[in-house]
Amino acid sequence: MDRVDPLPTGRILVTHSIIVKQFCTIAHNTAYIKTIVPINQSHPVILPSSLRVIVSNMSGLTLYTWKTPNGYKVSIFLELLGLKYDTKSIDISKNTQKEDWFLNLNPNGRIPTLVDNSTGITISETGAILQYLADLYDKEHRFSYSKGTKEYYLQLETLYFQMAGVGPMQGQANHFMLFAPEKVPYGITRYTNETKRLYSVVEEYLRRNQHNGPYLVGNHYCISDIALLGWSNSLHRLGLDMKQWPLVSQWFEKLKSLPEVQKGFSVPP
Repeated sequence: MDRVDPLPTGRILVTHSIIVKQFCTIAHNTAYIKTIVPINQSHPVILPSSLRVIVSNMSGLTLYTWKTPNGYKVSIFLELLGLKYDTKSIDISKNTQKEDWFLNLNPNGRIPTLVDNSTGITISETGAILQYLADLYDKEHRFSYSKGTKEYYLQLETLYFQMAGVGPMQGQANHFMLFAPEKVPYGITRYTNETKRLYSVVEEYLRRNQHNGPYLVGNHYCISDIALLGWSNSLHRLGLDMKQWPLVSQWFEKLKSLPEVQKGFSVPP
C-alpha cells in the first residue's frame, strides 16, 4: 500500500479508480488548484488529512458571486431549482474578481462564476450558466422548454435579447448616472433612452404572450424571465417608473414575490 501521509490521524481511504476534480480553497486569496490523483483499485491510497475536506466537498455547486443584477440571476435560478450550493462572496468594490486566483476560474474577471464539482465543469457568463443549469438540472422543464419546440427557440431569443441588450445598455446607464467620475449628459441620455426603448420591447414580448400568462415565453417562467428579473429589479436606480410598462410591472411583481426569488436576492448575505 502506498502511503502519502505518514501521520496516523485524519486519514481517508479512497478506492475510486481515478479522481479528477477541480476545487478552490475557502480563502479567496489562495491559488486555484487542479488536482489529479490516479489510484489503483487494488492498491488504495491513504490521502493526507489536508486533503480530506477537499475530497468530501468534491460534489455539489459553488457559486462565486456578488450583489449585482448578474449575480442575482444565478442565485435565483439555483433557489428555484432547489439545488444546494455554496456561496463565495467576490467583493467587486475591492476588485477581488481581478485577482490571479479568480482569473484562473474566469479569465474575463467577472462575476458570477459557477463551479460544478460533480461534473468538473467551471462556467461563466450568466446566459451560459442559466442554460447549463437548465440542461443538467431542469429535466422536467419547470423553468425551461424542450429543445426543438417553438418555445425553446423563443426562450433563446429572449435570453439573448437580455444578454445583448437590456443588461449592457442598462449597465451603461447605471454607470453614467451613478458611478462616472464626472457627469456626461450625452452618456446619461443615450443609455437611459435605450434602456427605456428596450423595456418597451419587453412589454411587447409580454403582450404577445399575454394569453398564456405573465411570462416572456409559453405558459411558465423560464430562464429568460430569470435573466431579465435581476436587471429589472434595479430599474428604479435610473429614476424610471416601471408602471409606464404595465405588463412589465405585473410580470415583475408576481415573479419577485416568489419565496425562492426573495431568497436568491439575498445571496450573498
